[in-house]
Amino acid sequence: MTEDTRWTPVTFENCHAIAGPFYHGTAAVLQPGDLLRPGFESNYQKGRISNHIYFTSVVASLAAQVAAALAGIEGRGHVYLVQPTGPFEDDPNVTNKRFPGNPTKSYRSRHALRIIREVEEWEEHSQDVIKRMLDGIAALRAQGRDLIED
Repeated sequence: MTEDTRWTPVTFENCHAIAGPFYHGTAAVLQPGDLLRPGFESNYQKGRISNHIYFTSVVASLAAQVAAALAGIEGRGHVYLVQPTGPFEDDPNVTNKRFPGNPTKSYRSRHALRIIREVEEWEEHSQDVIKRMLDGIAALRAQGRDLIED
């Protein structure tokens, strides 16, 4: 890696250096002040209880659209501006597993995220992109490889 692209892992110890803003994409309708907590069913695996809550430093439009599609909900889902209430770390499901470093700026926490507001204006991905994502998830699931490191 060059000096410009050197990646420093985000850990519970150094996460305070990541300023945000932070976003969460979901099918759920939420209000400012609501808390998103771990311990509830995953957007991506029915019946799986998530030990972490996931968020990103980029507008989570793809997460919102995929979560809505997986839930069978008409529409594009919701993107929220959120505030972590405790320490967080890089999401190991994408960091170095799927992409070198953390270019998606994806994080996870065992602490709640506070909803600040809904982000109304965001660019939707095409239905073709969403279909490819859903097909990819289905293929991994069929192979027993849709594992989430949680």
